[in-house]
Amino acid sequence: MYSDGYGTYAWKSQQVVSSQHTDQVTPKTFDEKQDKRSSSTSRPTSSEKGVATIIFSLKNEVGGLVRALRLFQEKHVNLVHIESRKSKRRNSDFEIFVGCDTDHEQLKELTQLLRTHTDGVEITPFENSTLPDDDMAGVPWFPKKISDLDQSSNRVLMYGSELDADHPGFKDNMYRTRRKYFADLALGYKLGDPILRIDFTTEEVQTWGVVFRELHKLYPSHACKEHLKNLPLLTKYCNYSEDNIPQLEDISHFLKERSGFIIRPVAGYLSPRDFLAGLAFRVFHCTQYVRHSSDPLYTPEPDTCHELLGHVPLLAEPSFAQFSQEIGLASLGASDDAVQKLATCYFFTVEFGLCKQDGRLRAYGAGLLSSISELQHALSGKAHILPFDPAVTCNQECIITTFQDVYFVSESFEDAKNKMREFAKTIWRPFTVRYDPYTQSVDIVKDTTTINSMVKDIRHELDIVEDALNRLNKQL
Repeated sequence: MYSDGYGTYAWKSQQVVSSQHTDQVTPKTFDEKQDKRSSSTSRPTSSEKGVATIIFSLKNEVGGLVRALRLFQEKHVNLVHIESRKSKRRNSDFEIFVGCDTDHEQLKELTQLLRTHTDGVEITPFENSTLPDDDMAGVPWFPKKISDLDQSSNRVLMYGSELDADHPGFKDNMYRTRRKYFADLALGYKLGDPILRIDFTTEEVQTWGVVFRELHKLYPSHACKEHLKNLPLLTKYCNYSEDNIPQLEDISHFLKERSGFIIRPVAGYLSPRDFLAGLAFRVFHCTQYVRHSSDPLYTPEPDTCHELLGHVPLLAEPSFAQFSQEIGLASLGASDDAVQKLATCYFFTVEFGLCKQDGRLRAYGAGLLSSISELQHALSGKAHILPFDPAVTCNQECIITTFQDVYFVSESFEDAKNKMREFAKTIWRPFTVRYDPYTQSVDIVKDTTTINSMVKDIRHELDIVEDALNRLNKQL
């Protein structure tokens, strides 16, 4: 039996991810990189002063803070800011955040002293410092704003009528012409354009109807509750039904209101890097063509049945949308090997993932939710199922033409998201990125100016939370 659903990016040439290629930074290599950066002209010299921040942990004991601050006095370091917060460390009660006016030599000596008297000392760079340009030289290009996707979205690996010899529509010239029509529409699309409404043929609607009916028989007992919750909404607002193929323009508007995602037509397969980059901007690349009518329950590539029945109901869920976006953000500027690891994790979660709900296994992966036979197999009790662990999952072979050898189960979307966040930290980049939903762009966080701006935004959000709590307390 064949699987009939998977994502809109190519796996055939990159199915196995070697465990020998990890993007982890050992303490030694990290120190070496720090040493190289400390000699850069972008940082103050040993005699030039700047504002640095130090965070150290203390136990709740009399005189502990006084003794720590005395070290600053002994080294003639001027404090410009100090605040405390509850510590998350097991062996300490408080964390002290200090801003100080100092130079490199003073900071080095002070840090050594603090480490002998306190716990968990963390240093952040001098104000206005930035990563040297050399550290960015080898970073692969990635889109910085949503309009940049116009460049990467048309780098398709297979186009229109270019079908493999074993494709069900290979000998059907009318089908190949139709596929080219859809591909040309996608290639001509630009961000902000309305997605052209398609007049689907009777044959295409009938093929969609077969898939729609068969899958809806399984959904109540096999699909996760988030999928089941959003299907009726899609019926109401996007006219999902067995005798109508929904329009991408309607779906895009629906998703925008529900989770911030939008739909972008795509002509064919994208590379993992380009596909994941779209997710970083909450853009889902979506095909419009329908599988060949000769075999409605099988397709060798993602079609509109897979996209609309498998992916869209989950993309309407805010927590799942955030999970998808965070995988995309982690891929920006990462090495090819790291991108492949992230894409493999995406494959075994967003495409073929399982979760636990009410003591039962349920499917949330779009590849499962658009494949009658594999959906039944994955939840039959005969499939090999392991707990989702990105460090393990990223090395699993992705299989296209048959069922997966193994499926991975998460306790919840939040559990999967937290694990992916920790895994993303092991992927070394000389910067991090933050998505700005107001400008639909990514900020490259590699200097203290950007970090200070982020801190101001966080403080503003905390002010709103504090105000809301105060108002609630007054009502109690």
